[in-house]
Amino acid sequence: MSDSSRDTVEGAGWNAAERGTYRELMPARVEKLSWLNPRTLWAARNGVVASWFGDPTGRTRSRWVAQRAAAGAPADKVIRRTEADRFSFMVVGDTGEGDDSQYAVVPGFLKASEGTSFAVIASDVNYPVGSTDDYGTKFFRPYRDYPAPIYAVPGNHDWYEDLGAFMRVFCDDAPPLAPEPRPRPLSRAWWRALLWHRPRPADERRLAAARKLRSAPGQQAVQPGPYWAIDAGPVRIVGIDTGLLGTIDAEQGAWLREVSQGPRPKILVTGSPLYVDGEHHPCAIEGGGTVDDVVRAPEHHYVAAIGGDIHNYQRHPVDVDGRTVQYVVSGGGGAFMHATHTIPRVSIGNVTESDFRCYPLRGDSLAFYSRLYGRRLRMPRLFTISEAEGMAVIAERLGIPLTRAQSDPVRVTRRVRLIASLLGTGRRPDRRARFRLPVRKLYTRLFSPGSATYSPPFFKSFLRLDVTPEAVRLRCFAATGNLAQEIDPPVEDEVTIPLR
Repeated sequence: MSDSSRDTVEGAGWNAAERGTYRELMPARVEKLSWLNPRTLWAARNGVVASWFGDPTGRTRSRWVAQRAAAGAPADKVIRRTEADRFSFMVVGDTGEGDDSQYAVVPGFLKASEGTSFAVIASDVNYPVGSTDDYGTKFFRPYRDYPAPIYAVPGNHDWYEDLGAFMRVFCDDAPPLAPEPRPRPLSRAWWRALLWHRPRPADERRLAAARKLRSAPGQQAVQPGPYWAIDAGPVRIVGIDTGLLGTIDAEQGAWLREVSQGPRPKILVTGSPLYVDGEHHPCAIEGGGTVDDVVRAPEHHYVAAIGGDIHNYQRHPVDVDGRTVQYVVSGGGGAFMHATHTIPRVSIGNVTESDFRCYPLRGDSLAFYSRLYGRRLRMPRLFTISEAEGMAVIAERLGIPLTRAQSDPVRVTRRVRLIASLLGTGRRPDRRARFRLPVRKLYTRLFSPGSATYSPPFFKSFLRLDVTPEAVRLRCFAATGNLAQEIDPPVEDEVTIPLR
């Protein structure tokens, strides 16, 4: 097994001698997606519009579900597969940027996924707005050599064109919804309709050509709708659709409670993680209650909840009335990297810093962003922090041991501390911040989305879950974009989850 980022600097992908082969998989021309481009932000405006004038996602989702039911989809929305008691499947989240950061994941994904029965994409299959014309380069082409079916739960970006393309690709080429009646003039719905981003007409020949890339019989998957359950071997995998704003409607909530009944062990896959950055986000259900209430109920037998949306890997093993539920973030499948160095020392739900896992390591995240902004500000010598300095200042600020062993002691200078502060590095909960500005949230929401890079290391990740009647073995694999990690994808985290 190759070194991971916890073992060596080389295992993290720093100072690699040879870039991987992923560019051979990419189209000749790649449109680089920038979240600092006003045109991109304007096209992806529906989340903001929904937060101002009301979120129509629940009503639209209900119409999609009704359409699929009329077409013959099973009423319980359960996909019944024929896996034996021992099988494996993949989970990868936030994949669809269509550039180096997505394709760098593919060689390692194909290597680590050998022998798996199917894969699940957890959130944001297609950036920036889920357009039909983008599925060729952001779904069909990168995964054309994965021989098994791929299921998906939509993320907020898949909803920016009202989920039409997602439904066509994953739900048996579902036809468009009929137009709704015009809202009353000057009402909130009227203003929302006025500002709403509408789907562009699809290039049907382009979509047909893209479908041929994953046209083998063994690759086909048909979902009953944007939310579903899969019965496979001894487990039930439940996928929910959290829409534009990270909530679910009453109709889906009732289905979730119903499909969660029974003694069969369950794994939740959601577009919005329930624990992230040391914080609890239980995910509200319209009409009352939360998704996490369902997960925590002992009679439902959930053992894990895996969410996308945040572009890194995290694991919070939370004690729930004497049993452990693994809350996982798996959103490192192919977009810009959300920082981990902004995560403060973890202490929540009986999870301590020693229990918490993340990838990239906080020190690598800090070094990555210091290089990035050093280049952008044209001050590389002033702004750049080495990997060793990043590890050392993180250990100092959080009061934790060094995450990666270092051969020689590293001196943390005033410059390093200043750069770490400017980049929003987390702190211990008992330490008051020098500035009252909410740096971590500002940094995550404003600066990080423009931080796509086009050279390794990318610090991407994906999951493989190996299921037996006794346990689920969950492994997080790294994809850096370097050849060494393509040939032998390193395991960054591993946990065995008992089912009995």
